[in-house]
Amino acid sequence: MRVIAGEARSLPLKTPQGLDTRPTTDRIKETLFNMLQPYLPCSVFIDLCSGSGGIGIEAISRGARHAYFVENGREPAKCIAENLHFTKFADRATLLKQDVVSALSSIHEKEADVIFMDPPYQSGLEEPVLAALSRMPYVTDETLIVIEATLDRDFSFAEEYGFSIKKEKCYKTNKHVFLAKEEKK
Repeated sequence: MRVIAGEARSLPLKTPQGLDTRPTTDRIKETLFNMLQPYLPCSVFIDLCSGSGGIGIEAISRGARHAYFVENGREPAKCIAENLHFTKFADRATLLKQDVVSALSSIHEKEADVIFMDPPYQSGLEEPVLAALSRMPYVTDETLIVIEATLDRDFSFAEEYGFSIKKEKCYKTNKHVFLAKEEKK
């Protein structure tokens, strides 16, 4: 795995040992960041269930002002710290080693521009995270939320928490679901 573009272009990143994380492939990461690029310059980027940190590091490399990495696993959190040190992005990052839902209240920003989440498939974390995000002051009408999920994962529950699906990008084995807060009328 490597950083695809920007400041840290082509730098290799470590990935945690074992099968607990699934790093996003370079091809899917490139497609995702082509869609995210307009949101990245000087942004606050939040990478939930970060794994190796590759998504958040890519965001910093492409112009994010600051990235938050939320990872509960000891080995993946260590890997993220090493990758941030190696890419020299540690000063633009905050690593929260805790449960994803409780970590959300540890983020103190006026506004988050992009929130990316790649939870373990079949974990069911999407719903409690969206429920928590609906109460966070940094999630505004301008915040873009992207969730990586299996192709068959239904997100109709998002409306219950005030979010609407703006777009879905499907790949061979998974998809990215783009959500935003519904505008209040």
